[in-house]
Amino acid sequence: MKDQKKMKQLTIRAALAASMFTGTLASYAEVPKKDQPNIILFLVDDMGWQDTSVPFWVKKTPLNEKFNTPGMERLASQGMVFTQAYASSVCSPSRVSLMSGMNAARHRVTNWTLQKDASVDGQSKTLTYPQWNVNGMQPENNIRQSVQATALPKILREHGYFTIHAGKAHFGSIGTPGEDPLNLGFDINIAGHAAGGLATYQGLKNFGNDENGHPQSVWAVPGLEKYFGKDINLTDALTREARLAMDKALEAKKPFFLYLAHYAVHIPLEPDNRFYQKYKDMGYEEPEARYASMVEGMDKSLNDLMDYLEEKDLTNNTIILFMSDNGGLSAHVRGGEKHKHNLPLNSGKGSAYEGGIREPMIVKWPGKVKAGSRTDDYLIIEDFFPTILEMAEIKKYKTVQAIDGKSFVPMLLQSGTTAQGRDLFWHFPNNWGVEGPGIGTTSTIRSGNWKLIYFYEDQHFELYNIQEDIGELTNQAGQQPQKVKELAQKLGNYLRSVDAQRPSLKATGQLIAWPDENL
Repeated sequence: MKDQKKMKQLTIRAALAASMFTGTLASYAEVPKKDQPNIILFLVDDMGWQDTSVPFWVKKTPLNEKFNTPGMERLASQGMVFTQAYASSVCSPSRVSLMSGMNAARHRVTNWTLQKDASVDGQSKTLTYPQWNVNGMQPENNIRQSVQATALPKILREHGYFTIHAGKAHFGSIGTPGEDPLNLGFDINIAGHAAGGLATYQGLKNFGNDENGHPQSVWAVPGLEKYFGKDINLTDALTREARLAMDKALEAKKPFFLYLAHYAVHIPLEPDNRFYQKYKDMGYEEPEARYASMVEGMDKSLNDLMDYLEEKDLTNNTIILFMSDNGGLSAHVRGGEKHKHNLPLNSGKGSAYEGGIREPMIVKWPGKVKAGSRTDDYLIIEDFFPTILEMAEIKKYKTVQAIDGKSFVPMLLQSGTTAQGRDLFWHFPNNWGVEGPGIGTTSTIRSGNWKLIYFYEDQHFELYNIQEDIGELTNQAGQQPQKVKELAQKLGNYLRSVDAQRPSLKATGQLIAWPDENL
C-alpha cells in the first residue's frame, strides 16, 4: 500500500512538472530533425485476432460480424494490415519485449509480474519452475531477478521526442524502479504502475480508490482523481488525458511518442455504458455484451485520437501502430464455449496455439505505407523496437541489451521482407495457472509455414503446417519425423544461445531435456 501511494505521488509530480514545462528536457535531448514524425503506439490488452470487424484472415468470419470497430476499419483503410503478427501468450513478456527489443527467452520475464521477488506460477505435481525474472524490466542492474534494459522511450527522448505513457505499464514489480514509467524514459506517466490488471473501469467507483485517492487494492488505477465520482469509463479517461499530454508536446514544439496502452479489454468484464445497451438489445448474452462494449470503447479511443490528429493538422506527420499484447481471453470468464473465441484459431490467451499468440496489427505511415494494403509476412513483438527507431530516423543509439527484433520497415514499404528465412521463437517455462488447449510449459518455433511446440510436462511434440491448418487441428509430428528433428534442433540451439531457462523434475531435481535432446 505504501509503494502504491509513493507511485501515485510520483505520477502526480510528473504531471505537474509537465504542465509547467519550460525547457528542462532540452539539456539532454537532441534537437529534433526537421519533420521527425510523431508516433502513436496503440496497444490493447488481451485483444484477440478476431475481436474486430476488420478481417485479419482470408475472409470475414461470424466473429468479425459480432464486433463493431469503425476506428480500426478507418485505420486499416489508411494503412497496412498484418495478418500474421505475433506476441507472447501473456502480457509481461510481450511488454518487456516491446520496450527492450529482446525475445522473452533472453530477457526471462516469461510470466506476468506483480509483487517484488514473488512468482505467480501455478502449482505442478511434476515440475519445478525456474527462477525467472519476476521483478520485470529495470533501468539499472542492481535488482535481483530482473533484466536491465535501455528502454525504447529513453532512446526516443534522448533524440528529441516528448514521451508520453498512458494506461497499463506492467514493466516492473511493486517497489522496484521499473514499476514507474518515468524511470524508463517517459516524460509523462498517466495511470501506469506495477499491476497488469485493474479493480474497475468505472469512474463512479474511483477506479478502485477511495474518495481521497487511496488505493483499495493493488489493482486500483492511480492518478486519475479528476474523474472520481464521474460516470466515465477508464478507456475514455485515458484517451482524454492522452490528448492533453499531446497538447503539452505541441506547446514544447517537440515530436511526440505516445504509448497508449489500454487496460481494455482485460478483465473485469464491465460494461462500457456508451455501447453496452446496444449489444444487450441485439441479444448478446451478458458476458459477451459487456465484452463487445469494451471492444467498441477501445475502438472509439482510436477514432478519437485520429480525430485529434486531424483537428491539430498532424495527420500527415503521425505514424500509428496498432497491436495487442497477447491472444484473446478464452479459457474462462467469457460467455459461450471456452477456447472458441478466436476461431478459426485454436485456444486463446496463455496458449502456445495461434489463438494465444497471433494478434490484430495495423500500421499507418502517411506517405510511406500504401493505404488499404495487407501483408502475410510474419513478425513478432520485439520487432517493434528497431522498427520504431528506424521510423523515427534514429540510427545511432546504444543499448545495454542485445536486440533480437528485426525492423519490419521493408514490409511496410513493400521493398522487401525480414520474414524470409527467419525463424520465430516463443519460450514459456512457466505455469499460467489456467487449463486449456496448448496452455502449458512450452517452447515453440515457427519456421516458414511449419510450427513445432515442445511440451515440457511430458516432453511431447506437436507439429503443424499453419498455412494448411490454421486451426492446428492435425498434429503431424508422427508423420513428419525429419521435420520434427530439424525444428527441434533449431529450437534447442536458439534456447541455448540465449541462455534460456528450463523447468526441472520434482522427483529428481534434474532439468528437463532441451527439445533436440528428447528425440
